[in-house]
Amino acid sequence: MLFARKSSARKRAALRAALKSGKLLRFPGAFSPLVAMAIQRESFDGVYVSGAALAADLGLPDIGLTTLPEVAARGGAIARATDLPALIDADTGFGEALNVARTIQSLEDAGLCGCHLEDQMNPKRCGHLDNKSLITTQAMVERIRGAVGVRRDRNFVIMARTDARAAEGLSGALARAKAYVDAGADAIFPEALADEGEFEKFRKAIKVPLLANMTEFGKSKLLTARQLSDLGINIVIYPVTTLRLAMKAVEGGLAVLKKAGTQKSLVKEMQTRAALYELIRYKDYELFDKDVFNFKL
Repeated sequence: MLFARKSSARKRAALRAALKSGKLLRFPGAFSPLVAMAIQRESFDGVYVSGAALAADLGLPDIGLTTLPEVAARGGAIARATDLPALIDADTGFGEALNVARTIQSLEDAGLCGCHLEDQMNPKRCGHLDNKSLITTQAMVERIRGAVGVRRDRNFVIMARTDARAAEGLSGALARAKAYVDAGADAIFPEALADEGEFEKFRKAIKVPLLANMTEFGKSKLLTARQLSDLGINIVIYPVTTLRLAMKAVEGGLAVLKKAGTQKSLVKEMQTRAALYELIRYKDYELFDKDVFNFKL
């Protein structure tokens, strides 16, 4: 129709192939379908749906307050709007093994290409905050096995995120990651690693694809795409970048509007009506409508 031209199955297969290519895949965060369309227009490799950004857009802190229906609905709307593969943050899976199983199938049905599950306790916390509490390695292994056991499309990527770096050190995070791979995780997301040296140690120890989180204002050094590629990282996400850019512009614009009483000075900084219509393919809808309803009574 007028959404993505590729089916979910094709996008999942493409993501699997890309993960084997050795190329660094760049996934900016999209907090709305419109942002996902802009990411595709800039020819990125994929779209990331951040739990933190989704919660913030709902006016909530990132402490596990969002629900599976909310996450699946927003993720599905974003995935549907782009031909790029969409990877979504599934937090803790919204419960234990049975809940995780339902989560995986819901995200498959929504058209996502993969998700990551984390080893935090419920309620979880933002990955770059202190004092996170973890479940046992065995409990996380059960989450992963539950997820892998119920997926219907084998190309749906199930990634395990470990938040153990802060609580158990790098060696503890590595031990957990190895156990998660043994449990069937397709990829590993080591959250809040400090620098190149820690990413390098993870790369040497873990044989499945690795994800790097280059979030602003966090615990990880912001590395360039070239640096991450040289380290052998497979995916990099920029989870909240677009939301932060947008909100900074909104705050500044509202301040001007309040003070000046008009938005006239801001117009030059705005996306034009023509640019918006081009991005959302307004003309394609008009042509479709004309071709379908081309009869006269």
